[in-house]
Amino acid sequence: MKIITETARLIIREFNLDDAQAVYNFNAPEEVNRYTGDAGMCESIEDATNIIKNIWLKEYAKYGFARWAVVLKETGAVIGFCGFKNETRIDAVDIGYRFHPDYWGKGFATESNQACIDYARANMNFDTVFGEVMPENVGSSHVLKKLGFKLVRQYQEDGYTIDSYAIQLQSASA
Repeated sequence: MKIITETARLIIREFNLDDAQAVYNFNAPEEVNRYTGDAGMCESIEDATNIIKNIWLKEYAKYGFARWAVVLKETGAVIGFCGFKNETRIDAVDIGYRFHPDYWGKGFATESNQACIDYARANMNFDTVFGEVMPENVGSSHVLKKLGFKLVRQYQEDGYTIDSYAIQLQSASA
């Protein structure tokens, strides 16, 4: 199990197949996927296993990164995901996060993704990272702004309005 980074409350690590139950648990509540476009993609332990095996593990091997597990140090429970994805839809690196609703409003999205940004600045060769969110998802937009992302454009895709935020990770002189 590869640990990526840690915060005072969280361990951020790569997912493994033993995390299937946790992945199912944090994706199961309907409100979790309301603004993601992923509704219906994780409706069983088998679906969760397939996401880990066919998406995240393959992306770790191909790109060296993908969404990472967020583990609550206090309990050892996987409470969601954070981190980066090579998003072919926008041909750029995207930051994302998803947590079980029991953990909403406690600062975990900001804390975990700030740790990811700090890690990327020190260890990854990203110039710009994007965060895409539906305007109705006020909580997620707030997290991106707290992380230093700036709104760069709004566009329509598949009948949805998307706000695209970006942050520069490398200074111009780097």
